[in-house]
Amino acid sequence: MRILLFGKNGQLGWELHRTLAPLGEVHASDSRSLDVADLKALERVINEVKPQIIVNASAYTAVDRAEEQVDLATKINALAPALMAESARKLNASLIHYSTDYVFDGTKNTAYTENDLTNPLNVYGQSKLNGEQAIGQVGGAYFIFRTSWVYSLRGDGFVSKVLSWSRKQETLRIVTDQIGSPTWARMLAEVTAAVIAQSLLAPQRYFSEKSGIYHLGGAGSVSRFDFVRAILRLDPNVGEQITKNVETALTADFPTPACRPLVTPLDCSRFESVFGLRLPAWEESLRLALEKS
Repeated sequence: MRILLFGKNGQLGWELHRTLAPLGEVHASDSRSLDVADLKALERVINEVKPQIIVNASAYTAVDRAEEQVDLATKINALAPALMAESARKLNASLIHYSTDYVFDGTKNTAYTENDLTNPLNVYGQSKLNGEQAIGQVGGAYFIFRTSWVYSLRGDGFVSKVLSWSRKQETLRIVTDQIGSPTWARMLAEVTAAVIAQSLLAPQRYFSEKSGIYHLGGAGSVSRFDFVRAILRLDPNVGEQITKNVETALTADFPTPACRPLVTPLDCSRFESVFGLRLPAWEESLRLALEKS
């Protein structure tokens, strides 16, 4: 099994590089070795490797900057995935691509299913939706996994930021009106590897029969405010915290260039029924992530 992984040094890509290794020969690239916005270079790499499965963990994720860098966000989040899908189809290969809860506007107030109407509120969300639609138009053998609030303890993701704030600030102001499904990157990578493992006997047929969009996030939902309180409570080095108060706030209290959807938990029951797999409850994953940090 030849697997071509894009975005190996991102939060998810770093975990995927490790979880995919037992499944075959993994060729992995990052932004330093390949700019996926360079579509000619991207196509050349795919044709050189001739993978059986492409796993795309690369993405333009700077939500606010995307409001000004529309072309770059579109190239990375829409045009590059479209090219991957086209190349995969020509090679009789399969594609796994990750999308986001930001394709929704957050006004449903209950968990989103794959059948709910999309309505992104910002350039980032629109570029990710364009990527989904481009892959769907190409067709072939593909899985699009929409996920939510992905974090790891590497780099400066949200959980790491909260831990850092707790060592520097006595009071934190956290929004209560943003609700989602926190997803540990390692769990997302492990479930992805488990899906690929199920396909090993006939990957193209397996992917073709089950092709489509699936929601895949941490089970349950939580507000940013309660997520932060859980991070502080489960912090294995709680004695290092100086934070004494966590105060409530609203998203409107922190104006940003990009508008955020507020309530975007994901209903992952379709993924569970099709693949017989599920991610743990968000709080259990958070506990494990902090224990292993």
